[in-house]
Amino acid sequence: MARRSAGDGVLVIGLGRFGSAITTTLDRLGQEVLAVERNPELIRLYSERVPVVEADATNPDALDQLGARDYPVAVVGIGTSLEASVLVTGNLVDLGTPQIWAKAISAEHGRILQRIGAHHVVFPEADAGARVAHLVSGKLLDYIEVEDGFTVVKMRPPKETQGFTIAQSKVRERYGVTIIGVKSPGEDFVYATPETRIAASDLIVVSGHSALLDRFAARP
Repeated sequence: MARRSAGDGVLVIGLGRFGSAITTTLDRLGQEVLAVERNPELIRLYSERVPVVEADATNPDALDQLGARDYPVAVVGIGTSLEASVLVTGNLVDLGTPQIWAKAISAEHGRILQRIGAHHVVFPEADAGARVAHLVSGKLLDYIEVEDGFTVVKMRPPKETQGFTIAQSKVRERYGVTIIGVKSPGEDFVYATPETRIAASDLIVVSGHSALLDRFAARP
C-alpha cells in the first residue's frame, strides 16, 4: 500500500457495531478514514460504503505496512476479544500514535487498556445505558457526558427560571451549573448571556457535573 502523508485521518480497527458506526459517520462528515478488518464477511459488507483494508492488526508488521504510523488518531473498536484488543492497542502505542481511542467491555478491560497506553477508553454499552437512564427518569431531552462527570444536557426550564433572565435566576450560584444556550420555538439556537430571558416554551442547554445537573433537572 502506498504511503499517505501524515497529519490527518483516522484509522479504525474493527468493523463491529462500534467501529462501523464510527467509520461510516466519519466518512459521511468528510473526514479521511480507513477501516482495518480481518473478517471477510464484514469487509464485503462495508467495502462499497467506506475505505477498508483486510489486515490482522494484532500483527505489528501488518499495521506498519498499511501506513498506520501516519495516522494521528486511531480507534480500536475490538471488544469481543480482550487479547486482540490489548495487542492492537499495544501495537499502536509502539508505533507512537498520538491519540488512541479504545473500546472496553468491562472496567478491568478498560484499566488494562489505560495501563498499556490508550489515551481514551470508551465504554459504549455502559455509556449508552447511563444516558438512557437519565433520559427516561426526568425532564432531560438529551444527555452527553463528556469526561470525568462533566456533562451537557438539553432540558425544559424549571419553573423558577421561567420569565427571568439568567442573571436574575442565579442558576450557577444556586445549583453550580451553567446555562450555555437557549432554543425558542421557531427560532435559532442562541448562546446564553446574563441578559437572556427564559420562557416556559424554551429549551435550554446546560453544562456541569452530572450530579449537579440531576439536582437541577429535578426542580419542578
